[in-house]
Amino acid sequence: MLGAAFLMATSAIGPGFLTQTTVFTGQFLASFGFAIFISIIIDVIAQLNVWRILTVNGKRAQELASESIPGSGWFLAVIVCFGGLAFNIGNLAGAGLGLEVLFGNLGMTPLHGAGVSALVAILIFTRKDAGRAMDMFVKVLGCLMLALLLYVVLESRPPLLEAAHRSLIPEEISPRAIVTIVGGTVGGYITFAGAHRLIAAGVVGKESLRDVTSSAISGIVLTGIVRFLLFLAALGVLSMGFRLDAKNPAASVFESAAGHLGLMFFGLVMWAAAITSVIGAAFTSVSFLKTKGGLGDKWETPAIIAFILASLAIFSLFGRPVTLLVWAGTINGFILPIGLGLILLAMHRKKSLSTYRNPIWLSIGGWLVVATMLVFSLLTLGEELSKIYPR
Repeated sequence: MLGAAFLMATSAIGPGFLTQTTVFTGQFLASFGFAIFISIIIDVIAQLNVWRILTVNGKRAQELASESIPGSGWFLAVIVCFGGLAFNIGNLAGAGLGLEVLFGNLGMTPLHGAGVSALVAILIFTRKDAGRAMDMFVKVLGCLMLALLLYVVLESRPPLLEAAHRSLIPEEISPRAIVTIVGGTVGGYITFAGAHRLIAAGVVGKESLRDVTSSAISGIVLTGIVRFLLFLAALGVLSMGFRLDAKNPAASVFESAAGHLGLMFFGLVMWAAAITSVIGAAFTSVSFLKTKGGLGDKWETPAIIAFILASLAIFSLFGRPVTLLVWAGTINGFILPIGLGLILLAMHRKKSLSTYRNPIWLSIGGWLVVATMLVFSLLTLGEELSKIYPR
């Protein structure tokens, strides 16, 4: 249960997570705390629906989706795998950057660091007890990130009273910031990471609902705590008069707060965030290929290794393809409303869930999340298209 919570949380806490949180704090200062607070509420509703419905039925998202609309499961699998592959390139880039910060004086480059990180991930998946090894790895690194961020927060001495006040009564509300961090927390493959891990471990059925609910909430709360800590650290640095480096805003927070040691901590946090996201993206994306007529259990590990190596190969050949990442981000924005909508539809089919009924408030909340995220995703798609095809 704890492993699933950490897998979901550390999948969300990647290089983009660190950068987005720091940039938005620089833009909205203490009021960004309100966006984090609202995003946590949305995240909890989305994840509770997904985790509870999938685990009580013992079926992965693509399998349940196909029971709602024939063929929709394969469509969901394709867009999740595409988004996961594209963002895994960024995850490996972030892992390489983290190791470069730590060992750059020894000649480590981002490409070398990405290769080492890919090897670490592959070694975890090739163990006989890969599931347990993955759980332990993400838990240890998740706790390490929490400890290092807490140290940086203490060193930056943020205005806690102002942060608490503006988190409830903001001076400015940014829907774009809310949608962006919701997408980064429960968008794309992250929506299904924890639930698919529990299903793989055999944690299914109505008797597991209480534990599943607790695990889902724990994962969201853990993600929220990390984001709040990073928000407070950035706010503290800004309140001391420092400016964020536009090229690497997250690194500038750590360095401004704790000097060279802080920069080393950033390298470690960046690597931990990136490598756990690599593991989460690989495991969850490949789990979408496990269905009738699809990938069998014996091919799961080779497929995960191929997924990681493909991400590394693309990064080594093309660097970090910005256009691909932008479009993957737009597609991932649609995955949450599409995937959650299909799962909510399946819940009402008696042959899918014969004895389980979602609480009314949770179902209503789920459909509100679907509608809200779909509208904002369409607006985001329109903005991206207007950049490519200006009037």
